[in-house]
Amino acid sequence: MKKSQSQLIKGLPWRVVLMLLDCGLITLCYYLAVLLRFDGEDAWKQPAVLQALADYLPFLLAIHLIIYLFGGLYEILWEYAGLRDMARLVLLCGLSTGVIMLLSLIVRGDMVSGSVLTIGAVLSAGAMTCVRFAWRLWRSIKNGRNVSATGQSAKGAAPLLIIGAGHAGTWAINLCKSNPQTFGSPVCIVDDDLTKMNLRVQGVPVRGVISDTPALVRKYHIKEIVIAITGLKGERLREVINLCNSTRCRVRMLSDPQAVDENGKPLAPGLRELNAADFLSRDEVQLDNTQISEYLKDKVVLVTGGGGSIGSELCRQIMRYAPRRLLIFDIYENCAYELETELRARYGQDAPVLTLIGSIRDKARLDEVFDTYHPEVVFHAAAHKHVPLMETSPAEAVKNNVFGTKNLLTSAAEHGVERLVQLSTDKAVNPTNVMGCTKRICEMLIQTYAQNTDMKCVAVRFGNVLGSHGSVIPLFEEQIKRGGPVTITHPDIVRYFMTIPEAAQLVLQAGGLAESGSIYVLDMGEPVRIMDLAHRLIRFYGYEPGVNMEVKITGLRPGEKLYEELLMDAEQDKMQRTAHDKIFIAPPMHIDLAQFYTELQALQQCAESEDDTAVVEQLQAMVSSYHPNRRLKADHTVIAATGNTAILDKAEVQGTLEQRRIVAAEG
Repeated sequence: MKKSQSQLIKGLPWRVVLMLLDCGLITLCYYLAVLLRFDGEDAWKQPAVLQALADYLPFLLAIHLIIYLFGGLYEILWEYAGLRDMARLVLLCGLSTGVIMLLSLIVRGDMVSGSVLTIGAVLSAGAMTCVRFAWRLWRSIKNGRNVSATGQSAKGAAPLLIIGAGHAGTWAINLCKSNPQTFGSPVCIVDDDLTKMNLRVQGVPVRGVISDTPALVRKYHIKEIVIAITGLKGERLREVINLCNSTRCRVRMLSDPQAVDENGKPLAPGLRELNAADFLSRDEVQLDNTQISEYLKDKVVLVTGGGGSIGSELCRQIMRYAPRRLLIFDIYENCAYELETELRARYGQDAPVLTLIGSIRDKARLDEVFDTYHPEVVFHAAAHKHVPLMETSPAEAVKNNVFGTKNLLTSAAEHGVERLVQLSTDKAVNPTNVMGCTKRICEMLIQTYAQNTDMKCVAVRFGNVLGSHGSVIPLFEEQIKRGGPVTITHPDIVRYFMTIPEAAQLVLQAGGLAESGSIYVLDMGEPVRIMDLAHRLIRFYGYEPGVNMEVKITGLRPGEKLYEELLMDAEQDKMQRTAHDKIFIAPPMHIDLAQFYTELQALQQCAESEDDTAVVEQLQAMVSSYHPNRRLKADHTVIAATGNTAILDKAEVQGTLEQRRIVAAEG
């Protein structure tokens, strides 16, 4: 409080000076108006009118200042003023003149003619505008002097190149000029709009197109680059980032104007470092918000695994659609508590958010939650997902992923849930690991409950998510910061990637489609070669792969594939489109219900007996496309689904997977 009062007092003298300056300009302009109006044949009237104006002046100035004060004219930061601010000044001048003329007619109609008041208003509006923008121009010239002809900052600020000569570029230039020591001194701009070539934006010249960036960096000794094109997305953004990184300059982007801090408050405008999502940027997802709102607005929504990477983002997105209550259900209280705190900071302390601690493996706890809160929509994101860990604990993977999901489906169906959305994975397609196989069985459960209950049940299948717990990019970043080596399991391994917000948005959209029993497949774009991704990150941090940052090949991990698939062989030719261009439907597979539940009982018995070998055997019996690759020892021992032990070297394992990849590609 004391700090804000101090800042207000500190800024008060400048406002008083500006008000006094305006009074002087208004006085001068109205006297000029008299001289202009009563010229020539009417010159003899000037002395009388000037005398009347002198008596009238206090009243005139008082009206102007009152309207300017209440109109917010002295709250404008003129150093960054634009056309709207100038329009406000002109509008307030006109309003002041209108009020003066009206009061003049009512109170003392013989004081000063309307023509003098009109001319004076025009002159004063012009003079006040000119003075303010002259100040802005002087500040720009003063800041521009910090950069010499060679591009070197006279006061040590880093020479800066701006990509983008539009509104965002102008904003970035003003930001940098306001504090060159922090943000750098703009030297030149590049933009692919040829009509802007050799023009100046805020005094900074446009010197070329984006592809000229490396040459301009060398010519002007640029140290930093700012990407200031807000509409730059997808492949084009990746191209620009790669071009900038090739210069070895520091590269930053404009911060998201809608970004908020951990307390839900808007972040101060500025520049941010590149992040992992920028490297794999895709075109922005276009959502049918009406369709999503129809099934979320004023509904009680339950998110299992709500504190996890995707679950928490689902909660953030769901809150935008005004649910009656959001239930965050998770076994791990820390992340769930942090998410609830974040949502309350953003939406208010009375936000309809409630965190519930529990496990999907506890059917009684699930029944208690459904009995108490009556959720109508359920998003199921709770699962054991780490592939290598589940290879060593198959029974636990089955208990949580398969029978936890079955508990949830049963409880939801018994309590009248309208729709349930299960988050699946591309690892469920032709799985080579326990985690993927359990997810495939979850998809089968979804289809059986869709056929035998009134609840709309769907699964959404997608690939890796950038920035989720345990994902590859945070691991690479940690390894680079430690000085290496960066470890990759295989030089040819590829993966599909999607950002967390994009995945959450498409899951919500798929939930809106809700054709019960469907397995929705998200368009993941082109698969990314992990080696290429590692090289990009290494160069981003200023190193050269294989030169001053080692890249080490460690061999495929237990259950890991060289590539992932989004569709099984039987689904390839029958995939259907939906109304959304990034969501497809995999055809439902025929499931013998009696046989399926008999096999489920056998699987449950194996899991409860903690017989991992028997669990794997039963998984393979239930999912014919499951081909286990469970290497558990340093000598690459592979435990097959039959429980027999075969010794295969790494080349044989990789060769088998490569052969499967070629067959799939040809098919």
